[in-house]
Amino acid sequence: MTGAWRWGVIRGCEARPASPILKIGGSLLMRPDWPEALNNLLGHLDRPLIVVGGGTLVEGLRAIDAVNPRPPRLMHDLAIDAMALTARLVAEAVELPVVPSPNAAMAAVLDVAGWLSTAKNPAAIPFGWEVTSDSLAAVVARVDARPLVLAKSVPPPPQVVSMHALAHAGWVDAWFPEAIGPTSAVWWAAPRASS
Repeated sequence: MTGAWRWGVIRGCEARPASPILKIGGSLLMRPDWPEALNNLLGHLDRPLIVVGGGTLVEGLRAIDAVNPRPPRLMHDLAIDAMALTARLVAEAVELPVVPSPNAAMAAVLDVAGWLSTAKNPAAIPFGWEVTSDSLAAVVARVDARPLVLAKSVPPPPQVVSMHALAHAGWVDAWFPEAIGPTSAVWWAAPRASS
C-alpha cells in the first residue's frame, strides 16, 4: 500500500489481499485526519469488509468494569454495542453501507452484532476483555475464508511474526491466535507519520 499507509505481511503471500476483512483499530478514530486516511487505504484494497474497533467507547467500558466489575457477558455485549456506534460513524464517513453479513461482491462495514446473531458458532467466542475487535475480525476472516488486514495506529513489533508473539507483545489481544486459526493470511497497515 502506498501513500499515507505503511503495510506488511504477517502471514501469507506478498500479493495484495483480495476482498479482505479490514479491521480498523478504534484508536485510529482519534486522528484528526482519519476519514481521509481511511479513504486512502480503501483505495488500495479490493472490496474490503470493514470491522471497526470500539476505541475510546470500549476503553470507557473497560474502566467502568475495573472500578465496579460487572458480569463478563454484559460487558461483552456492551462492547459489541459500542462497536456498532463506531461502525456507523465510519460507514457514514467513507460512504459505505453497514451490513449484517459478509458479501465479497461489495465493500461495506460489518455490523458485528448482526453477524454474531447469525454466525454458525458465535458461542465459541469467550466473553471477557481478552477478546477484542482484533479477535472478532479474525473470526469473521476465518469463518468467511478471507484474508485479514489489521489497520492500527502503530505497526507490529519488528520481526514478530508469530500470532502468539504478537499477542504477548500486546499488539493483538490474548485470544487472537485462537481466533485467527492456523491458516488465515494476515497483513498489517499503519499510517505513516505526518511530516
